[in-house]
Amino acid sequence: MKLQEKLAKNKLEGKSLLATNFYNLETLSAVLIAAKETNSEIILQVSESSIKYMGLNVAKALADSAKKKYGVTAWLHLDHGQNVTLVKECIDAGFDSVMIDASEKPLHENVAITSDIVKYAESYGINVEAELGYISKLGQDQKMVYTQPDEAKEFVEATGINALAIAVGSAHGFYKEPPKLQIDLIGEINAVTSAALVLHGSSGIPNDQLQAAIKKGITKINLATEIKNIFMKTLQHELKHTDNIDLREVFPKATEQASTLVADKLNTINFKQ
Repeated sequence: MKLQEKLAKNKLEGKSLLATNFYNLETLSAVLIAAKETNSEIILQVSESSIKYMGLNVAKALADSAKKKYGVTAWLHLDHGQNVTLVKECIDAGFDSVMIDASEKPLHENVAITSDIVKYAESYGINVEAELGYISKLGQDQKMVYTQPDEAKEFVEATGINALAIAVGSAHGFYKEPPKLQIDLIGEINAVTSAALVLHGSSGIPNDQLQAAIKKGITKINLATEIKNIFMKTLQHELKHTDNIDLREVFPKATEQASTLVADKLNTINFKQ
């Protein structure tokens, strides 16, 4: 099943998929081990920075081979693609999904750039995600400017996207103040748009809010910061207490902790309503 078909099905059934970023073999393994243990489907995400670090073809090959190794149903997605050329390269390389993020540009430019990617991806039959509103990125002011239902409806109809990341109280990175999702607003946007709704910045959002968001129409939940954090914190701890230079023995402990985190998130998202 194609990702856009799965997300559309989720929208109808009030379910959601976890979308997890990976940065190397260890974090990719952590995510897929968790998915296998919880019998979950999952979205594997790479950002532009991760592609720069690993290489586009390496990242794609890693994801493909790891999916086969663990026997997990997973889709590969480009997260926050702002470079149009790179977005198109990911489409050409066989990604299942791409996000074109022109949300920081004026609305008319966002519509034009997003529409161009939708048209480019059409013959490939893949999922296209875009963003509308202000969802602060790392280092930006965590002000809350919410996506409005009428704006979302017009944007989806103008661009033809499959999935829409909306600003409803989340932010990328860890929160400076306790997050409070606008649950009712999610329902209002879901009621007037055909696109699958995406929640970015789930790291640190309480489980009850995530589950409430799913009930109101969130069909894809992104997780990144917490994965990086627990992997690196565990690794730092291990390195302080060992002289072992064999990374094949040290890294698995960090992978295990990251996998436990992802499994907990999957169990939260896959709750029985």
